[in-house]
Amino acid sequence: MSVRIGPAGIGGSRVPLGTYYAALLLLLYLPLAVLLLFSLSSGGGLAFPIGPLSFDSYASVLQSDALLASARNSLEVAVGSSAAATVLGTMVAILLLRYRFPGQRLLVALAVLPLIVPFVVLGVALLILFRALGLPLSLWTVGTAHTVVAIPFVLLIVAARLNGVDRNLEDAAMDLGASYPVTLARVVMPMIAPALVSAWLTAFTVSFDEFALALFLAGPNPTFPVYLYSQLRFSSRFPVLIAMAVLLMVLTLVLVLVAERVRRLRA
Repeated sequence: MSVRIGPAGIGGSRVPLGTYYAALLLLLYLPLAVLLLFSLSSGGGLAFPIGPLSFDSYASVLQSDALLASARNSLEVAVGSSAAATVLGTMVAILLLRYRFPGQRLLVALAVLPLIVPFVVLGVALLILFRALGLPLSLWTVGTAHTVVAIPFVLLIVAARLNGVDRNLEDAAMDLGASYPVTLARVVMPMIAPALVSAWLTAFTVSFDEFALALFLAGPNPTFPVYLYSQLRFSSRFPVLIAMAVLLMVLTLVLVLVAERVRRLRA
């Protein structure tokens, strides 16, 4: 029995899908549009009517050392954790798709577990672990946590691309005398390079925007989401914080679009 999906619904129903779609877009993007609008307000308040439009808040971003330091902390953590997650996630993907061994399903479950466990629970667990080991809270502890939560994203992206690589190419390379590490470096890696770049960008975005883990593990050096949260009680700081949030939102959106574009290359 076939199901016909029409512009007004499924089959003979008259579900207003267009209205639902428009409402969904409104709920998703209206808050972002309001955020952008208030970032251009010179009034300093968060109520309508807004003041005259200006770029003063964006100019003030460059004069806030603490704000820029938090953004730099987020950038450093995101670059390091995404690189580590890309390496580890790729290794797990190769292991799962190219080898058969006992406990393989357990490894899959453990690799994707950070997608299931709430970040708050994971943050508390890692906080207790680091305290028990006597490790001070710093950007390193945040980076470790972000690496853990980014590995599943890398694994899924790389595994999807690696699954499409013809294994006969690897066999042919090894028949010609190449070891498997050489085959990976010269045959497999160039073929899955777009997926690797996409995985790194996705992991970078996940780390850069993450708040819950950083709140528990940042210590004296907050990342930008943590710093933003800590400054919300000061109304005088709203314009600068909103302007910086808009800038980072645009950066995140660009990275997501680039990651999706790269992922589609040679798919």
